[in-house]
Amino acid sequence: MSKLVIVESPAKTHTIGAYLGDDYKVVSSKGHIRDLATSGKFGLGVDVEGDFAPTYVPIKGKKKEISELKKDVKNSEFVYLATDPDREGEAISYHLFEALGIKDAGYERVVFNEITKPAVLESFNHPRKIDMELVRSQETRRILDRIIGFRLSKLMQNKTDGKSAGRVQSVALKLVVDREREIEKFIPEEYWEVTAHFDKFDAELVNYKNEKLELHNEEEVKNITDKLSENYKVTSVEKKEKARKGFMPFTTSTFQQACINKFGFSSTKTMQIAQKLYEGIDIGHERTGLITYMRTDSTRLSPIFINDTFKYIEDKFGKQYVGVVKKGKKTENVQDAHEAIRPTSIHRTPESVREYLSNDEYKVYSIVYARALACLMADGKILSTTVMFDNNTYGFKSTGIVETFDGFLKVYRNYYSTTESILPDIKEGEVYKTSDVETEQKFTKPVARYTEATLIEEMESLGIGRPSTYATTMNILKLRKYVDIKEHKFYPTEVGFQITDKLQEFFANIINVKYTANMETDLDEIAENKKDNIKVLRDFYNTFEPEVETAFKNMEKEAPKTTGEKCPECGHDLVIRKGKFGEFVACSNYPECKYIKKEEHKVTIVCKCPACGGDIVEKLTRKGKVFYGCSNYPKCKTAYWDKPTGEECPNCKSMLVEHGKHIKCSSCDYIK
Repeated sequence: MSKLVIVESPAKTHTIGAYLGDDYKVVSSKGHIRDLATSGKFGLGVDVEGDFAPTYVPIKGKKKEISELKKDVKNSEFVYLATDPDREGEAISYHLFEALGIKDAGYERVVFNEITKPAVLESFNHPRKIDMELVRSQETRRILDRIIGFRLSKLMQNKTDGKSAGRVQSVALKLVVDREREIEKFIPEEYWEVTAHFDKFDAELVNYKNEKLELHNEEEVKNITDKLSENYKVTSVEKKEKARKGFMPFTTSTFQQACINKFGFSSTKTMQIAQKLYEGIDIGHERTGLITYMRTDSTRLSPIFINDTFKYIEDKFGKQYVGVVKKGKKTENVQDAHEAIRPTSIHRTPESVREYLSNDEYKVYSIVYARALACLMADGKILSTTVMFDNNTYGFKSTGIVETFDGFLKVYRNYYSTTESILPDIKEGEVYKTSDVETEQKFTKPVARYTEATLIEEMESLGIGRPSTYATTMNILKLRKYVDIKEHKFYPTEVGFQITDKLQEFFANIINVKYTANMETDLDEIAENKKDNIKVLRDFYNTFEPEVETAFKNMEKEAPKTTGEKCPECGHDLVIRKGKFGEFVACSNYPECKYIKKEEHKVTIVCKCPACGGDIVEKLTRKGKVFYGCSNYPKCKTAYWDKPTGEECPNCKSMLVEHGKHIKCSSCDYIK
């Protein structure tokens, strides 16, 4: 008999198993094992008349895992539930406890913020029971999302060209749509800038006789430039010593924004890489997690890490570089459940583990390491200089800085951007000469469109969603084609506008920033046992469901778009309709006329079939997914998911195929 430890991810089993030894068996649930059923009223899997009691069923394809886990539980003397240290992880532990028939006296819950040997072993010294307040909070979130998602998605599918709507995604989409409409209404105003160029600096025209100057047209500008001489006398030089403030450590939001801006990674890719670094990397002499848990809204750091880092900074850079622990601004809806994102050891530098990481993993680990180190270093110091020049009573200004102490930029300069310029030593009374004066017509610009980084930043600042939802929300907006991405900016599509307008017509009191943020507060208070989850659900449902019923009755259905063609059977217009497998063209006179236009699929020959000599051609599955199969099917069943190259594998003579950026064998491990 052994002690059983159940984690979520298979990657964790190797790391944690090596720490605990032979007395423990570490297995993985591979994420959630149960979810709400799709039975009952509206397919919600929730008894809305019976205090919202949920009905849970095994997730499709998970019955085998559940069966194997039950055997492991039966053959073990004690069970440790070691899922992730957040509400989602707490809920997974609860479902494991319920579904596997674990007895209350035969289990403990352990949590750790980092997967290192000391942290994991320490967590087993302080086990606890499942926190049912956290579970109730997560269950309430899931039920809310199910009710809103199922009811609004059904409505949107029935009335619009959209496929889904949701509690968080629809509010995020509304932000994008509102921003686009603000841009559309914006009326640009003309203005001009006058710049004097000197050898080592520039000066901007800012005033006339010490009064602020605004230039609105070319005539005004020419009138001024005609009066300028080549002499610019320095009337004042003002120097101020200022601190260049460092950054707080990474939360999920700021971490995703940094990786999007610096590396061009999507939030989804960023979190996938971070997950690997958290779960454990083989670094030669050991397997260990390199960063702490990456789903967090806290900027708190552990006292042990702070003390270790202060000593590291003093030893490596000198005492003057040691900073202080920065206090973040108090923000509503911050759970502060566990630490900020940081390396598990400040002594494990990116260079020391580079050979064990891919290029992308190295980039992500480097920025996490640099940020955690920099946030505990001293602020930088700059000498900010403002120089004023006079030219025939027209005032020109030049600003710049001199860095007197680099501080945290000693380690964070690669991730720090600034538009500050450095001025030469300029003294009052000096006269500088130039005839190089540039005039430039400009127009005021509207507020910028959201990028993935700025939309995540906005969601966090408004209290919409949680660290675990940002990447998912971004992905849904793209997959549903509610936004187009152009030059990294979010442009709402026609469907995005349509969905938002319909939801605002009937659900403006629910699909808005304030309501969504308040709901997050309610969920937090459920977790703190300050609010009754059933009352929260009942109050919501009693408001929401009547509005849904009204929308189903009164919302106008979006008419299908015509193609400009006539039906060959009855002469009515052909229109674009949506079906299970995508769009198709059919008669607008349905159901009287059931004509459907057959789509012609162009046959693309890729190469010769290695089995029968026929052609390997591009084909489509019933769901529209591309694959490559033999033209002699069904006599020859040769087929590939990846595009064949027509070349043989030098090892096994099978077909070589294009797999991402690589050419690989379709049968063996050969990579060209």
